[in-house]
Amino acid sequence: MEQPFIVDDPSTDTFRINRRAMVDPEVLAAERANIFDRTWLYLGHESEVAQPGDYVSRTVGGRALVLCRDHDGTVRVWLNTCTHRGATVCRETKGHGRFLTCFYHAWSFDLAGNLTTLPDAEAYGPGFDKAALALKAPPRVDTYRGFVFVSYNPAVIPLVDHLAGARDYLDLVCEQSDTTMAILPGTQEYSIEANWKLLVENSIDGYHAMSTHATYMDYLITAMRKAAEALGEKLAPPSLDGHAHDLGNGHAVIEYTAPWARPTARWAGPLDPALREPLAARRAELAERYGEERARRICETSRNLFIFPNLIVNDIMAVTVRAFEPVTPGLMHVRAWELAPVGEPAALHEVRLDNFLTFLGPGGLATPDDVEALECCQRGFTSWRELPWSDISRGMAQERPGITDELQMRVFWRRWNQMIGGDPAAAGGGEGETPVRLHAVGGGR
Repeated sequence: MEQPFIVDDPSTDTFRINRRAMVDPEVLAAERANIFDRTWLYLGHESEVAQPGDYVSRTVGGRALVLCRDHDGTVRVWLNTCTHRGATVCRETKGHGRFLTCFYHAWSFDLAGNLTTLPDAEAYGPGFDKAALALKAPPRVDTYRGFVFVSYNPAVIPLVDHLAGARDYLDLVCEQSDTTMAILPGTQEYSIEANWKLLVENSIDGYHAMSTHATYMDYLITAMRKAAEALGEKLAPPSLDGHAHDLGNGHAVIEYTAPWARPTARWAGPLDPALREPLAARRAELAERYGEERARRICETSRNLFIFPNLIVNDIMAVTVRAFEPVTPGLMHVRAWELAPVGEPAALHEVRLDNFLTFLGPGGLATPDDVEALECCQRGFTSWRELPWSDISRGMAQERPGITDELQMRVFWRRWNQMIGGDPAAAGGGEGETPVRLHAVGGGR
């Protein structure tokens, strides 16, 4: 008897995931075809190529890409493959130069994609067309507030429509700066021996914070208590109060008030007391510009934002941008960057970088906990045939689910289920390659 991938029954407040989705290569193949080949994927940020001649290379949706700024200042995205024989034209992860040159046969392209020079060009006949052999771009490229996305589906819906309610949360991030936000130098890059969907769940899961990150929470509360005592104040009991929200198209967020400091404009111990007044002044500036309620959200609330299917923006003690790429059913590659206001005061900049490393860094006090938790889950999934279901029903009976409930994970899984089933409308276009039809558990294998 075939079993579905998802049991979603609001009448009994039941939501379960079949663990085959985490281990089966056939599922990953369907994900590549029906999700990563058909919707918008996060590539990078325009600030990573701030100057003409800058470029970065990375793999997104299984394709090698180059993000660059040409010498006219236009941001470009190219498939990282030579139009001659296919070798990558960029073998460095980042750099600066005038050309991208294939080392195999030395075909050279400018950053606008034009084939400029090649050895022995006279050996080609009169019909040789250099213009036709320019670098090729992905079918769709677009940006929102500096965030660069690509899609391999020519019929995909416009990016602004895809982002849906997530746009407001990206706006909240960008409104922290009077000028612009920029990715800081340096990349956190690591692998996790677990299925990529586990990182989606983990990144927007408030339920695990106090148990999995108990060491960090103890450290934070102790530091805050000492800072309060030094000022002759009493520390209020720390709490994480907030809600989960469905943002449409598989995107979700948990937004909450947390006890920690935010370098945007919220002072808390153990920040230097000298920063208290400047942060209060900054808070007042933002209230004057955006109104009190908007300023409260910019300054005082934290948020873990998921943009389907491969982007996490953790706007908490600092703003971490995290993207991930599935490699096998039990292995993913992760990259993370720190986003900060351009021209931020040095003292706040230092706080931001410390938080980026201390909490969310791969050697920090939180990410190693998460990696171990996800890898433990993946090891547990070896018995998926004997214990096939994971439960994600927490909070289904709640009228307004909190951050320790699981609405946000259900939002992701419902969209996943829609797209993995090959629904062309899920990506906003029915043209292009025929979706892969994936058999339910027990059928057609």
